Amino acid sequence: MKNNPRPARARWHLRVHVLVVAWLAAAAVVATGHRWVPAAGWLMVHLLLLGAVSTAIHIWSAHFAEAVRRRPLRGGHRGQAVRLTLHTVGALAVVGGLLAGVWAAVVTGAALVAAAAVWHAVVLVDVSRHGLGVRLGWTSWYFVVAATFLPAGALLGVILARDTTAGGLAARAYVAHVLVMLLGWVGLTVLGTLVTLWPTMLRVPVTDGALPAARRALALLAPGVLVGAGGALVDVPLLAAGGLALHLAGLVVAVRPWWDQARRRRPEGFAPWSVVAAVTWYGLAVLVAAVAVAVAPTWAGVQVTLHALLPVLGAGFAAQVLLGALSHLGPMVLGGGPAAVRAARAVAERGAGARLVLVNGGVLLFALPTPSLVRVGTSVLALAGLVPTLVLLVRAAVVSRRVRRASPVHGPGPVTITPAEVLAPRRTARGPAVAAGAALVLVVAAGVAGDPAAVGLGTGAGEGVPASGRVVEVDVEARDMRFEPASVEVAAGDRLVLVVTNVDDAVHDLVLDSGASSGRLAPGETARLDVGVVGRPLAGWCSVAGHRQMGMTFDVVVAGAATAAGHPGASAPGARAGQGPPVPIDLLAPPGDDVVVRDAALPPAPAGTVHRVTLEVTETEQEVAPGVRRTVWTFGGTFPGPTLRGTVGDTFEITLVNDGSLGHSIDFHAGALAPDAPMRTIEPGERLTYTFTAHRSGIWMYHCSTMPLSLHLANGMVGAVVIDPPVLEPVDREFLLVQSELYLTADGGAATVLTDEAKLVAEQPDGIAFNGHATQYRHQPLVARVGERVRFWVLDAGPNRSTAFHVVGGQFDTVYSEGAYLLGGPQAAGGDPTGGAQVLALEPAQGGFVELVLPEAGTYPFVSHRMVDAERGAAGLLRVAP
Repeated sequence: MKNNPRPARARWHLRVHVLVVAWLAAAAVVATGHRWVPAAGWLMVHLLLLGAVSTAIHIWSAHFAEAVRRRPLRGGHRGQAVRLTLHTVGALAVVGGLLAGVWAAVVTGAALVAAAAVWHAVVLVDVSRHGLGVRLGWTSWYFVVAATFLPAGALLGVILARDTTAGGLAARAYVAHVLVMLLGWVGLTVLGTLVTLWPTMLRVPVTDGALPAARRALALLAPGVLVGAGGALVDVPLLAAGGLALHLAGLVVAVRPWWDQARRRRPEGFAPWSVVAAVTWYGLAVLVAAVAVAVAPTWAGVQVTLHALLPVLGAGFAAQVLLGALSHLGPMVLGGGPAAVRAARAVAERGAGARLVLVNGGVLLFALPTPSLVRVGTSVLALAGLVPTLVLLVRAAVVSRRVRRASPVHGPGPVTITPAEVLAPRRTARGPAVAAGAALVLVVAAGVAGDPAAVGLGTGAGEGVPASGRVVEVDVEARDMRFEPASVEVAAGDRLVLVVTNVDDAVHDLVLDSGASSGRLAPGETARLDVGVVGRPLAGWCSVAGHRQMGMTFDVVVAGAATAAGHPGASAPGARAGQGPPVPIDLLAPPGDDVVVRDAALPPAPAGTVHRVTLEVTETEQEVAPGVRRTVWTFGGTFPGPTLRGTVGDTFEITLVNDGSLGHSIDFHAGALAPDAPMRTIEPGERLTYTFTAHRSGIWMYHCSTMPLSLHLANGMVGAVVIDPPVLEPVDREFLLVQSELYLTADGGAATVLTDEAKLVAEQPDGIAFNGHATQYRHQPLVARVGERVRFWVLDAGPNRSTAFHVVGGQFDTVYSEGAYLLGGPQAAGGDPTGGAQVLALEPAQGGFVELVLPEAGTYPFVSHRMVDAERGAAGLLRVAP
């Protein structure tokens, strides 16, 4: 007699859950290596929510609808497989299209995702209308309503990806997109599922009041999402806030019966506690969002708040509820009888307490206004709490299979297991959970030790003076890179409270040398900064990179005392406010062994008249001189950014993705258009599309235009666009050189150096580099042959110094500068066929090219003939072979 095979349903669920785990694993890989992954923040969110969570919703909403209605879905597993394929292909197209900048792929992918959702909704409506009217059957309408939100969210996502809107409209579309996708599509599905799943986890019956409560809750939850998203789109903040409040009220109605059920039997194990934590985070996030919409003066401020809530909604809510459900349902889906289920569940429960502490403690500390070092450390620990669950789920499947094979006869597929057989309460060892808590405490301690001022541990403001009992409250505005007023005077012993409002278009903060800080303020935000009792002069500043050097300083003056001396302030990654010592550069040394010399050869313009490019803003380390590694801000991961090339009349569609930690922007000199929308600053995690048509030829600079420009340029945010003149004769060799200045300071004992803002302001560079490295072309020369015509395109990216490009031993017979031939060319500019030139003179942001033919074999140095700059690194070699 043959062994009884597992039912088709078990095999089906096992296969489709492999897809969910694959999406989760991809999100975990991106989270682990986010520093090296383009648009990592956006990618993590969409791999988790559009990939893993949405796939699980398709699977489990269908499963629960079938179960509660006791009617199979129309089309069965075959139809569901087609819908899952549509959704998966669509999600991959959206992700790949956005990363590659292929607009057609994004639209096609979004259409496939929407089509799969509509089909899913139609099938659910059919089973809901024609299934048996059983007691729990009504909950299937949660899944129907949720499925209708996904097409709307996909449409809003396409609009945001295209980014044809600007300013407030873009922010409102973002708010609506988040509400529709996370509260509508994901939230309603989860809450509808928990009506039946939660009592199953607790092993208690569904109470009589749970189903009426679920009906009342849906009548509040779904309209709440519609009103909230609609209020955002039509620019009525109070309407949007009311919608979120309505949704929150629906959540309270839904949760009350679950609380009663939990009082009857205390949650035990990883799965139910994951659900408890997830629903708690969901409620807190909705509450914070409602308050933000109600009080924030601009939609940009609401957008910043929602963006900050994404880790809470992603890791705290969506990931936890998904992993909790998989941990509970997975062993039963694997089947194989009580022994196999017991074995699988035992594996899934390993280290449950530690995982719960790491994830929820990490999310909490990340959500609070903790120092950046604490946020980094706790996010790593939260990831360390999530990833092992994936590993354990895979391990549980392996163990379950072994148990089934070891049995004399393979057990049946999914079965109903009694509490006595499998689900008997187990006491979980508390040691791992305590160790996880200790790890969180250590990370917080290390983060505070590394940045004590961020938590107010600087030198105290009071210096022991007795309190006078008076409270002085002063309104301070951050406006146009200044604080207004720039100082305040108090008597010794007075308590000072600063009400700081950011009325600028960029993010600011106010930090005092006592350690007191307002925290980062989005445009329109206000914070109360309680300085405490003041006994000495205090210096204050905005700690956003470069803002202090632009004049954003503030003084607290004690009556009769001198103004506080400036104190070095915290700066962004890659920059330091105070002037440091010179960084020695050995120009005779070769580049490091791991340095890939940038190819100076300029390829021809690509085919076609429309060029679509995605530029990701990243912060990375790059060697800029032998043994000198600097933290740089980059377009596309390199300093300078990628070179773009085209011809007059070509259109460039550039998607800028901010994957850094500061606000950034982009300005293409090759296009002529109003800067308000395309050159606006976008915050981390945001993107915009910059489209321009090249009407004039030349070599044009592109750069970040966020204030202060000098710091963003000096930190690497520059690149070149070459627009060929209409008649550009072919040459044998064509090179491109971008000259940049290096303002460096040592970062204590760290291996990397930073950009020194004080040296930048004083125009005292430590080095000059061609194409991002001061010596690369000295040790790996450019090459040509005798008699070949060589063209050098040169861009002076500054930010401060001019250049005079010269090839030692060569003479230029063609000079093209700022869109015009000064010598040679198709019209024989200059008029004298015997004329020549020795330098190409350029001011910062200017560019051009020169051509020459080398008469003899040998090594020809090319330099900036501002010789002090050549001696700082603006030099290379051209090796000419016979």
